[in-house]
Amino acid sequence: MATKVYIVYYSMYGHVAKLAEEIQKGAASVEGVEVKLWQVPETLPEDVLGKMGAPPKSDVPIIEPKDLSEADGLLLGFPTRFGMMASQFKAFFDATGGLWRTQELAGKPAGLFYSTGSQGGGQETTALTAITQLVHHGMVFVPIGYTFGAGMFEMENVKGGSPYGSGTFAGDGTRQPSELELQQAFHQGKYFAGIAKKLKGTA
Repeated sequence: MATKVYIVYYSMYGHVAKLAEEIQKGAASVEGVEVKLWQVPETLPEDVLGKMGAPPKSDVPIIEPKDLSEADGLLLGFPTRFGMMASQFKAFFDATGGLWRTQELAGKPAGLFYSTGSQGGGQETTALTAITQLVHHGMVFVPIGYTFGAGMFEMENVKGGSPYGSGTFAGDGTRQPSELELQQAFHQGKYFAGIAKKLKGTA
């Protein structure tokens, strides 16, 4: 039976969505792994999103908390708001109390990816504060560490991401994920899927 990896994200301007798509490609490259993209529900009214210049949402299906229990592994992505995950994703996590009570997610591997507006905007604090959500569910956090190799030590060009997970910088919103950032995202998907597959095989 295939290992199911769900990539669940929130993206207001499309930066996290691009990382999610690349992570999906990496995870799908692992034999015996099925990957599905999901997005969490929007909590802001359409008129507010319009004033913020947010583009229309993609047709990626909206996930409900109960759907999480179907996955063998979860990769979770979100933009940063003041050094923490965006409130849309936090609201989704807050709705998983039923899964917490029944320990539906306990033991499942989970990874994180994210975007920030600047280099000092929370690339690591966002991941660190998000880990608390995983801990309370009893999930197994799977960072990428330094498995991306030389790409982790890039100093000539701006690059998001960290040992906690892949990432990108949005700047004023016009900057898109660089080729190196997308390569790291692909690597994270492939690396995580391999671990999720191994864990399922030993269950």
